[in-house]
Order: sequence, then C-alpha cells, then structure tokens
Amino acid sequence: MNYPVIAEHILATVQGTWWSRRRRREDVPQLPPGAVYVFRVGGNYRTFPEGMVFDPSHPDVLDASSVSLVDTRARLVDVERPLPSVSEADNFTMRASFTCQVTDPTVIARQGIIDVTVPLRAYLMGDSDLPRVSAGHRVEEINAVRTEAGHRMTAYSAIVPPRVAGMSVEFVNAEVHASDDLRDWEQRLRDERRSWELQRGQRDFETQDAMRIAELLSQGSDHVDAFGIARKEIDVTEAAARIHRSTAKDSDRRHEAEATDRAHAQSLETSEAQMRREMLLTLLRQMGGSEYVDYHQVLEQVLRETGGQATPGIGAAADTARMVESGQARPGRPAAGRDGSRDPQGGFVKDEDDLVD
Repeated sequence: MNYPVIAEHILATVQGTWWSRRRRREDVPQLPPGAVYVFRVGGNYRTFPEGMVFDPSHPDVLDASSVSLVDTRARLVDVERPLPSVSEADNFTMRASFTCQVTDPTVIARQGIIDVTVPLRAYLMGDSDLPRVSAGHRVEEINAVRTEAGHRMTAYSAIVPPRVAGMSVEFVNAEVHASDDLRDWEQRLRDERRSWELQRGQRDFETQDAMRIAELLSQGSDHVDAFGIARKEIDVTEAAARIHRSTAKDSDRRHEAEATDRAHAQSLETSEAQMRREMLLTLLRQMGGSEYVDYHQVLEQVLRETGGQATPGIGAAADTARMVESGQARPGRPAAGRDGSRDPQGGFVKDEDDLVD
C-alpha cells in the first residue's frame, strides 16, 4: 500500500550553461491530485508550498537531491490481526479500521512511511490481552467474539491511542471474521440451503398450480373454456363449435342409452312372461293327472297371473286336461257328473235328479 508516501525519486544535479545563467529542473515527476512535493535539500526536508504553481527553477527544486510525493488526503485504512480459538486448527481474523491523514509531510517524508499499515499493525500487536477475548470460543461462536473484541478495542484505543508521527490516526471500529475454510464451508451450506428452499418453493407452487387446475377441470369444460377465453388463449368461435359438437355427442349417447334401456326392459318382460307361461303349462299338465280339478278356479288363477290376457299354449293344456277328465272313469274312482259330482258306483251322474233316486 503506497500511503502516505506515494513515490520517492532521486534527482540529478542541475548544471548551468555558458549561454544561459538561468537553470531549470526537468526530471521532477508529475504530482497527482491530493499530494505535495517534499524536497530533500542537504539534510533538510522542505515542502513545496501547496497551492502554488510549480516552478522548476525554484532554488529548493534546483538544489534538491531527492523528492517525495506525499498524499495528504484523509484515508480509511484497514489492518488485520489473527486471533486464536479453542481449536488449534481454526483462527479468527480481526480487522480494525482507522482514519488517517497527514499533518506534517516533511516528517512523513523523513521517516519514509510508504505503507501506514506497518505501524498500525504494530499498534494492534501491542495489545497482549486481545487474544484472550477469543481463545475460549469456538469458531461457531463468532458473534460473541465480535462483541468482546469490539469492546476490547474501544477500551484499548481510548487508553493507548494509535500514534504515527506526522499523521492523525483515530480508531473507528473492529470486525471479526472466521477463517477462509470455515467461511467457504458456511457459504456452501448457505447455498445448499437456499437451493433446497428454492426447490421446495417450486414444488409447492407446482402443487398449488396442479390443485387449481384440477379444481378448474372439475367444474366442467365450459368453465375451462371460459377461463381460456378470459386469458385470450382460446378463440370464442372455436370454443362454441367444440361445445356444440360435445352437446351433439352427449345427446346421441343419451338416446343410445335410452334405447338400450328400453330393449333391456322389453327383454326382461318377455323373459318373465315366458317363464310364467312355462310355469302355468307345467301346472296344468300336473293337474291333468289329479283326481279332481276345478277348471273354473284354475282359469281364474291363470287370468290373474297373465293379467287377463290369453297366453299361448294355456288353452291347449286346459282342453287336454278336460279331455282327460271327460273320458272313462278310472278304476276305483267314481265318475263325475255335470256339476262335478260322481256316482258312488263309479259311473257319471247324468242329472242331479238321479241323486234323489
């Protein structure tokens, strides 16, 4: 760091000539803003008047053996000092800040202070009690070390203020940093944590978006089309045509379903009627072999079962049963009369009056 002395140059002796008694120095370096010339004349250091136009024929300039360019502006200077921790493998780094400004350029040039951090670092190293504030802490407890180090430096600078000859120096503040390895590790952890939080946030957004879309779809295609039209992603004419086609398809499917239901119902009715018919036929055939059948009662029952409608095959079965009953009397069974009564001797009773005889 070239502060406060920016540069130093050796000057050659200026010789006069026989045709001109006026001498001029041409090897003086250009002066930057905020700096002054300090010439060494013999054993003395002399500052060229600040604000005065530089005169290369000035006696101090001509007789000088060297020149120093001294920066007189106020600067903020940072100085670092390592501090120990509980672990021997890790250290803290304290960075103290000072404000510095040159008050006497000749003293600065005489001492040749090219880097002001050298005397300031020596000042920090002079506090032998400073390492104690960090020696009992782990590197993870850096916040506590920062607080204690700041209090210690404030007290130390008040009791033993920093001094550099030819300059005004004041302590500003102190910061404590962890080692580079620990800082890199914490940065990697921070980056990984941020990346994980970013991914989690993206997944949450995707989940919310999916739920919103699912809710939108559950409300029907009309709502979806309206949402797309509102966002100008779907044309109104195209949406209307699609809705018309969908409505026509729904109507066709509804008609097909109704036709299928009617056919299924008719098939069930036909199947039930066929089953009842078969049951009645079976019943009539069984009654044809019984001893006594009241056909009027049977026909009434058949009409009740069929709803008063003629059932194919029932009449034929009934005639067959009558034919069986109107034939010859079976052995051991009396013959039936017109009203269904039978003769005790086994023959038919032709008339009810015969029963009186």
